[in-house]
Amino acid sequence: MRSTKAHIIYCILLSCQYALCTLSPNTKTKNKHRESKFLRGPQDNDVFELDLVSAEPLAKDILIHHEAYYKDTGKRRFNGTILGYVTPWNSHGYDVAKMFAKKFDIISPVWLQIVKQGDDYAVAGTHDIDAGWLNDVRRKGKVQQQHQLRTVKVFPRIIFDHFTDRDIKLLLSDAKERTNLNEMLIQTCKQHGFDGLILEVWSQLAGRIDDKILFTLVLQMAKELQKQQIRLILVIPPKRKDMPNLFGEKHMDKLYKHIYAFSLMTYDYSSVQRPGANAPLYWVRNAVENIAPVGCHDMEAKRAKILMGLNMYGNDYTPDGGGPITYGQYLELVRHVKKQLTHDERDVENFFEIKTETGRHIVFYPTLYSINERIQLAQQLGVGISIWELGQGLDYFYDLF
Repeated sequence: MRSTKAHIIYCILLSCQYALCTLSPNTKTKNKHRESKFLRGPQDNDVFELDLVSAEPLAKDILIHHEAYYKDTGKRRFNGTILGYVTPWNSHGYDVAKMFAKKFDIISPVWLQIVKQGDDYAVAGTHDIDAGWLNDVRRKGKVQQQHQLRTVKVFPRIIFDHFTDRDIKLLLSDAKERTNLNEMLIQTCKQHGFDGLILEVWSQLAGRIDDKILFTLVLQMAKELQKQQIRLILVIPPKRKDMPNLFGEKHMDKLYKHIYAFSLMTYDYSSVQRPGANAPLYWVRNAVENIAPVGCHDMEAKRAKILMGLNMYGNDYTPDGGGPITYGQYLELVRHVKKQLTHDERDVENFFEIKTETGRHIVFYPTLYSINERIQLAQQLGVGISIWELGQGLDYFYDLF
């Protein structure tokens, strides 16, 4: 167990003998008479003016205000880069990207996969591309800045899918293979008007192959895309206790001048096997400082390219394990909380423990307070933010950005 707290949580859950079932995010509330109190849509006051950003928020305030947001959706509080991921399996994320488009610098739809078709490379997932939605996001994201018109950029995430060891070995060992792959990616970006790509490969291959070979793959891709004014963002894993450091200062030194940005996955710190906070604040700080320590060469330039991960989902720990939850399941659970949520001072997150007809639950999920503390940390460290993922959280969270 990670800590005494985690051990206590684990013991509480194991001791419970209640049968459980999964709560659907679309389940209708039984308290229909309370719906009249709920606020929805644009409001005259933001969450700060309403004094909702509290270390111990009231459950009733969450239920009343979560669907409301400040009417000026173009107002930004955070001055670093903000990236928001959107997935096809979470339709509300598409709405959030349009509603708050001016708050984002980059939107990353999780649409694409690199696949092999015989000896050739191809891009799968293009059936998910929604050109109309992309046009709406770009139109709504236009902002006048210093006599220039800026709009949100689109960087779809792309992964290697169903690659065999032989496929990987061939790609890594043959420069011509990599050139063929990059030409195919460039063609896809130009065809659909993408500004860049977000590559998720480091976590899959780091530790399995020599760093030099991985550098070669990523740098060649970045440089060949750059020649066509297409940018590359690299997804990178955070440093974890008792695990190899897959991406550290030496990797940043080698890559930062050629990579547009780094999407740092600072979430999923805890798990069913080790219940607790989703992303302890001290751990998030350490993850950034592991890559670009205080006083390192070109620190400000490096940190400006780090997009510190913020999770918009939470975890519901139950006697049989539990798992991740998004806003619908969270709202069903938080209805059972009578007063305030508990403030975890060490990890700077909120959680609550309840017992319902389905059994016992210990729930960690973002709050206005926990997100705001992480935004302030990003500001302090001089890094940007990447949100996984739009549509998983509550609408009033975006007042914070």
